[in-house]
Amino acid sequence: MGYTFNKKSSFKKLYNVFPTRQTMNKIKATLISEKITSNNAEAQSLFTTSRFGEKIGEKILYSLSEALFLVQEKKMEIVDNREKRLTQKEILKKFERIDKKFKTKFLVFKDLRKNGYIVKTALKFGAEFRVYEKGSKMQSHSKWLCFPVSESSQLTWQEFSAKNRIAHSTKKNLLIAIVDDEGTVSYYEVKWTKI
Repeated sequence: MGYTFNKKSSFKKLYNVFPTRQTMNKIKATLISEKITSNNAEAQSLFTTSRFGEKIGEKILYSLSEALFLVQEKKMEIVDNREKRLTQKEILKKFERIDKKFKTKFLVFKDLRKNGYIVKTALKFGAEFRVYEKGSKMQSHSKWLCFPVSESSQLTWQEFSAKNRIAHSTKKNLLIAIVDDEGTVSYYEVKWTKI
């Protein structure tokens, strides 16, 4: 067994993230502790059409990256438990306090979502994100397990091998997303090959 590395350029195609229909009202979501949820009609609709969030009973639960992305796209506003509307700056500060690597993860999430891929958390798989191919609407399994890293961070061969083993054992390809100092993301797809 060996590895093949393919630099992915196909992630750079323009795509409309939101369905083309009448203007949507903003989703009103609540941040309590580390969870962002909403149960309004707009949240339900966006979940159905674009797979933002996870349906938990009657509510939609958002990852930190999904929530900030929707705020930046003017599709969501977030309030705290006192119903105070949070600014983007306040949201970013809170999210970075929750997750020290949030900024790197968010840049990867945003880049993939802007280019039409559905991106979901993958903590139970030992990765940051599961990435679904364009147009899949999550009707099939995700194709990639994605690990966002800063270009200044270091990854040992043991760590790399462990990440690749996790992807392989879940029948997914490993996708390393490297974020440079300017916020540009480069993708490397890693596959197992028989030698």
